[in-house]
Amino acid sequence: MSTGSYVGVVGLAALAYVYYAVCLMVIAQKTGTTSGWMAWVPILNLLLMVRMAGRPDWWLILFFIPLLNIIIAVIVWMNIAEARHKPGWWGILVLVPFFNALVPGYLAFSR
Repeated sequence: MSTGSYVGVVGLAALAYVYYAVCLMVIAQKTGTTSGWMAWVPILNLLLMVRMAGRPDWWLILFFIPLLNIIIAVIVWMNIAEARHKPGWWGILVLVPFFNALVPGYLAFSR
């Protein structure tokens, strides 16, 4: 892989991170969750998601247990969708490639 390819991949990853952080911060504002700045900090953004979902803070630990973390992510996104007054099945879409990038944007920027 050439240097230009690495720069492109890193640039794309940075754009994806910014998109995701902005979406989480907007969702936090719309759900009335404090500390939206946590969307920009790795691991703390998971804690922010747990809080937006209305789950106890100790659920953060569950994100670090292999296989269980997939189930927890779906549950948390379902609860976040419901906190935004959207159908809970939107949380299941985080399992589907391409749609997993659309779910945060939809929950952040829809009415």
